Amino acid sequence: MTVAFGLLLAALLGAPLFAVIAAAALWGFYASDIDPSAVAIEFYRLAEMPVLLAIPLFTLAGYLLGESRAPDRLVGLTRAFLGWMPGGLALVTLVACALFTAFTGASGVTIVALGALLYPALRQGGYGERFSLGLVTTSGSLGLLFAPSLPLILYGIVAQQLGVGRSITLDELFLAGLLPGLLMVALLAGYSMWTNRTQPLTPFTWREAKAALRAARWELPLPVVVLGGIYGGYFAVSEAAAATVLYVLAIEVLVHREIPLRALPRIVREAATMVGGVLVILGVSLASTNYLIDQQVPARLLEAVRSVVSSPLTFLLLLNGLLLLLGMMLDIFAALVIVVPLLLPMAVGYGIDPLHLGIVFLANMQLGYFTPPVGMNLFIASFRFGKDVAELVRASLPFFVVLLVAVLVITYWPALSLALAGR
Repeated sequence: MTVAFGLLLAALLGAPLFAVIAAAALWGFYASDIDPSAVAIEFYRLAEMPVLLAIPLFTLAGYLLGESRAPDRLVGLTRAFLGWMPGGLALVTLVACALFTAFTGASGVTIVALGALLYPALRQGGYGERFSLGLVTTSGSLGLLFAPSLPLILYGIVAQQLGVGRSITLDELFLAGLLPGLLMVALLAGYSMWTNRTQPLTPFTWREAKAALRAARWELPLPVVVLGGIYGGYFAVSEAAAATVLYVLAIEVLVHREIPLRALPRIVREAATMVGGVLVILGVSLASTNYLIDQQVPARLLEAVRSVVSSPLTFLLLLNGLLLLLGMMLDIFAALVIVVPLLLPMAVGYGIDPLHLGIVFLANMQLGYFTPPVGMNLFIASFRFGKDVAELVRASLPFFVVLLVAVLVITYWPALSLALAGR
């Protein structure tokens, strides 16, 4: 009890998350007379996974895109083809942010990279300040369910390491996230179009469309390289990640020449720092998870929950509430490596498919990005736009309600997540 209190106090005082988790795992193994080298063995097991290469490679590709003017071209392309619709500029924001977040895997990067373009454009287009702030803050987390999102890949790695229930692959996860992600975008698009139905329309012109296509012609093949390569059987996921990095490097450095060669070491260092932190947390968390499994903690949790909850639907309802609370307090990467190992065995015990659980988990955590008190998007948007966090919370509330409806549909309609994956 004293050790647990000390670790909790260290976490509250700002100790690095990986250090707290590693200390808990080492103490648990020591107290159970298990060789502490079990922690190092987990890192070795992690390093042996071929799919692990996808994380740093896709992350580097996202950082490179963020450093270039690709966000400007993406906004220009979506504006040319969607700007003529009611609420067209709002649709541009949704689509551009979803696509950009899918490739960068980081909600904060989307707000920083696209917010400076989209927020002033929305205001100049006659959209209200509160609506514009709420839309940009909320849209920053869209795209986490679309391939090749980093949280999707990380969930797949954690689930594969646990080996609980039916095995899942990253290909299946990418397919499982497609329809739920489109549902979220569609509901937000419907709300935005209805709210701004009186806004003046921008006429569609083939001249503008051709110019936008010409400007973005090198970025347009990216989804084909990733998804077409994987589902066409040409690439494994890690090979698709390598092809993506090479393609982005060639386009942004050699063709557009927007990233000078001298900037590459800095970009690689920043991407490596981010990935390194995630992988260290993942390694020590898997070690901690193995200790919990050895001590039958997930099995005991399942028995305790089953004594109170008998219906899978009730379990899913409680799961939604728990994940929303966790989203307010934990970063999505920390939640994935800490909470999923405990929840997955319980969900499987209730007959919930691991693929469905992954999509439900990520959809709920997506809401956490703009849910107080520690929603990351709120603080990034506050810094980016110079607005008070309380103002951003009020602005995001209608979008939160819309996405909450989407999360409930995703939770209670498993076929939406499982149909394309053939489950």
